[in-house]
Amino acid sequence: MAISKKQGIAIGVGVVAVAAIVGGIFAAVNLNQPAAADEASAPSPTETNTATGDIKWFHTDPVPEAVAALKASGFTPVNAGELTVAVGAFVPPLSYQPEGTSAATDVAGTEPNFGSLIAEGLGLTYNPQVVAWADWPLGIQSGKYDLITSNVTVTEERKDLYDFASYREDVLGFYVKSDSDIDSIKDANDISGLKIVVGSGTNQEKVLLAWNDELKAAGKAPAELQYYDDNAAAVLALQSGRVDATFGPNATSAWAARETGDTKLVGLVPGGWPETAQIAAGTKKGNGLIEAVNIVLNKLIEDGTYQDLLDFWGLDSEAVTSSEINPPGLPRS
Repeated sequence: MAISKKQGIAIGVGVVAVAAIVGGIFAAVNLNQPAAADEASAPSPTETNTATGDIKWFHTDPVPEAVAALKASGFTPVNAGELTVAVGAFVPPLSYQPEGTSAATDVAGTEPNFGSLIAEGLGLTYNPQVVAWADWPLGIQSGKYDLITSNVTVTEERKDLYDFASYREDVLGFYVKSDSDIDSIKDANDISGLKIVVGSGTNQEKVLLAWNDELKAAGKAPAELQYYDDNAAAVLALQSGRVDATFGPNATSAWAARETGDTKLVGLVPGGWPETAQIAAGTKKGNGLIEAVNIVLNKLIEDGTYQDLLDFWGLDSEAVTSSEINPPGLPRS
């Protein structure tokens, strides 16, 4: 089946992918920390992944302004004619290994697709490299990778060493059963008396603990935080009504809600609460690449490809209206 530009192939999600999605709803993990994998060269996304049955890739044409900006910048790719992009392989919809694939670089999701779109917009061949979270900073600094698109949050500290072009909001999400009477959770008052699943030691737990302090100070009942080591038990608790809501990284929960229809979004909180921040593509500071990347991302936003990608993966709530170069980041610790 042929694939046109700005289009892709979408088929039903496989059993393995669904299991990962459901498990991802409650996993107490930092989605900025992909698992390690061996690096290997891979064919283009369309050649590699369209037959696996659980992905969709969006494509674009070279953006003349971006190509010109890249040429004028003096930037030299790691490999001539290619954009070598560091990506993760952790959980849908961000980046994962689809069922039926075997090569280490056969990863799909929003983050690899943003990497491939940027490469196409720059007129370069997309060369993904799966990288452990701990390894990407040195890899970018040493010139092993040109760019990273792996759910990286912009921080003021990271901006000392890297240039960023934003493409998603960093947000946490409250999700409830699809037939729940709860339709909005915006602040401390909305969680009073609720039982909420949250990961221990996470930023979302810090948010709930702070909100509980507000409730106690006001003489109101705090939320009862629920911790589960077993994801299946947490899913069952929500569906059986033993807990009222879950609170965690929005991306995985949004994908699960889209795929299963069992849950719904009722509230978003900035991932760096009380501060806000964005997810961005990153490259070595001052190498000239980021201006061209920013042009491509804004072109994708303008022509609708960007929104189509987020809509497909259920992340429309994380959309930005424009890509910014080095936007305000989370404050230094």
